[in-house]
Amino acid sequence: MATRVRGYKTELDLNNEQRTACLKHAGCARFASNWGLARSQEAYRATGKRPTAIDLHKELNALKKTDYPWMYEVSKCAMQEALRDLEKAYKNFFRRVELKKQGKWKGKLGFPTFKKKSKGIGSFRLTGSIKVLREAVQLPRLGRLRLHEHGYLPTNAKVLSATVSEEAGRWFVSMQVEEEQNAPERTATTALGVDLGMKTLATLSDGTTFENQRALKQAQKRLRRLERQKSRRKKASQNRKKTCRKLAKQHARVAHIRCNATHKLTTYLTKHHALVAIEDLHVSGMLKNHKLAQAIADSNFGEIRRQLTYKADLYGTCLVVIDRFYPSSKTCSSCGSVKPVLDLQERTFVCEACGMVLDRDQNAALNLLHEAMRTTGSSSGSDACGVGSSGFSDGKSETLHVEAGTNPHLGMS
Repeated sequence: MATRVRGYKTELDLNNEQRTACLKHAGCARFASNWGLARSQEAYRATGKRPTAIDLHKELNALKKTDYPWMYEVSKCAMQEALRDLEKAYKNFFRRVELKKQGKWKGKLGFPTFKKKSKGIGSFRLTGSIKVLREAVQLPRLGRLRLHEHGYLPTNAKVLSATVSEEAGRWFVSMQVEEEQNAPERTATTALGVDLGMKTLATLSDGTTFENQRALKQAQKRLRRLERQKSRRKKASQNRKKTCRKLAKQHARVAHIRCNATHKLTTYLTKHHALVAIEDLHVSGMLKNHKLAQAIADSNFGEIRRQLTYKADLYGTCLVVIDRFYPSSKTCSSCGSVKPVLDLQERTFVCEACGMVLDRDQNAALNLLHEAMRTTGSSSGSDACGVGSSGFSDGKSETLHVEAGTNPHLGMS
């Protein structure tokens, strides 16, 4: 029996009074974050040192009675957790600065910025006395809030925190809980290679394909029309606000469709197979191609990789990540010959050595599976993680990062 920290997110069913209370909490959290950032910058200019989250919270509490009496209408946790998030943002910034000096960070450093209400209502996090029921959740100062979906949140687990957020007019609660779970028992014995793509979201080595919803592409016509409508509206007018709400709902719908397709794919792969082989895609580099950047972002490759990592640990699946320089698309899955050049327009792989004709993506998935079998020591796709094959028969999940041409289990006792 092991203790695991998990997150559960579901939608809230709020009335007008509860919605107003949540707006107050989100506004106080945003104000505390902006006040803490301004105070930190002022203190650093004066003394060369930055106050901690505890120091900022003590100073803010001293100002409540005189300057900010309206803060007593909400829970103190909203401001306290916002200041903790600010301190974490500072730590992440300085961590990236050190990585930048070492040449290990190429992106933005991400210095903390002020939060604008026009960019979104935001969220707030609460701790303390939180109770989860089958049909509702009870939060400090907010009381009992009804849930849209009943029986989803665990009622017997230890609740660490609850984050309430708004998205396109809908309110959600994310519960971070600590629960005890038995070690995952591996029931599946099959192995699978997965080739991710833009035309087809995923092509499996057994021939199964998952359609790419391309939610953003499907919604482009409506999004463009709403953007034109918004630009014609007078700024700060009610009609412009209505159009902005319609635009936010459309973007939220696109995100939900993409998230749903990603969860269905990753859950199927990890729940029904003992070994899953994927390629270590360089997504940030692929996004630099301006002709394919939108299609790549719409396919959600990075999120698929992230979900496969934690779901493999959840279901006891062996996840094998093949090196990105392995020529999975150019290699023949039958004879092993490598083509020198393979254009992206060629969707059917034709081997000039053995004459094999196969779908390009399925051929790549088969190559990923063969490479994973070779590197993990498995000999058969029907018994990928059985006794005496790969050595993962103890029920524990593993994520292996292997380079083409290497065997990670050689020399291991």
